[in-house]
Amino acid sequence: MSTLITNIAELMTQDLEHRVLKDAAVVIEGERISWIGAAASAPAADDAVDVGGRAVLPGWVDSHTHLLFAGDRTAEFEARMAGEAYAAGGIAVTVDATRATSDFDLTRLALGRVDEAVSQGTTYVETKTGYGLDVEHETRSARIASTVADQVTFLGAHLVPAGQDPEEYTDLVCGPMLAAVRPFVQWADVFCEEGAFTAEQSRRVLLACRDAGLGLRVHGNQLGEGPGVQLAVELEAASVDHVNYLNAGDIDALAGTWTGWNAATGSGSRGTVATCLPACDLSTRQPLAPARALLDAGVQVALASNCNPGTSYTSSMAFCVATAVLQMRLSVQEAVRAATYGGALALHKDKGNDADGERAVGSVAVGHRADLHVLNAPSATHLAYRPGMPLTYAVWRAGKQTR
Repeated sequence: MSTLITNIAELMTQDLEHRVLKDAAVVIEGERISWIGAAASAPAADDAVDVGGRAVLPGWVDSHTHLLFAGDRTAEFEARMAGEAYAAGGIAVTVDATRATSDFDLTRLALGRVDEAVSQGTTYVETKTGYGLDVEHETRSARIASTVADQVTFLGAHLVPAGQDPEEYTDLVCGPMLAAVRPFVQWADVFCEEGAFTAEQSRRVLLACRDAGLGLRVHGNQLGEGPGVQLAVELEAASVDHVNYLNAGDIDALAGTWTGWNAATGSGSRGTVATCLPACDLSTRQPLAPARALLDAGVQVALASNCNPGTSYTSSMAFCVATAVLQMRLSVQEAVRAATYGGALALHKDKGNDADGERAVGSVAVGHRADLHVLNAPSATHLAYRPGMPLTYAVWRAGKQTR
């Protein structure tokens, strides 16, 4: 079954050539994109959809979320807005509520959050464990997450539970907990921050997870300058996320990981993506991550929602894009790229076509997964020009129209 999507005013491909096509069309066959080009030259298809002169983008790739949780942290948010500083300890409130929630309800809640994200144009989503913090509940979270998200990250090293010895808990994360969650996860992460895990504890966790075959990510430099970025670079992590407080050495270190990467061909030695989480920055009143300086230095940047109950209870990637343009000094093209191709790069899903059985996400190109986001606007510029407006008109996810 093939579908021709035509009368596209602007097609922002986010492919390696950064093409923006006018008066364009796309053909979908099954789960894949089989053709793109000028609408006047479009081939015949089994079905046709006229999008009425609207803009089309790749679906958002949200590479950092925490969707497996229960409970409410409104009181914490109100206190923070009244002037209290953010600290990592609020995670414990969510841990208690999540542990007390049934499998059925936890799954229902997570699926509802995925549906919310998809309704706003997100077509590929990563999520983490981290609200279980013991072997039983981290394993349960990993198992449920594997049924609702595209990729799952093990975040047993989110916080040391109250009353537990940090070294003993780190041993638990590196041993029995890692072994139990391993069948359900692709990545490992650690909250390397004051009040959470030290650099040495974080290194132990990441090395154990790497030895178990997991890819690595790091929560780093969110609450102040710290070792997270340097640790991510040292261990060749796929991404370091938050990156609010960076010194020149941190930026240089991240840039150095990309010197072997050919951005024009998407080949070579990939480095560590800097994932910026602007919705979280606004909610915690931290300085916005220096995305402009990172891009100018040659670092590949991603934007993600960090959807979670304490510091960023939103899955709106459009909000993140608008913030990146209006306050972080990215162009619309750069912000959209960070929220699509950048996320795919952070999740190692930027490559793949029919030949290898894997399909890339985050860009519109022949052979890639048919993930499309149609805006109720003639160009992607409206994402920042009309911030906060519900601009999602239609969504295709893996070739199926979901909205």
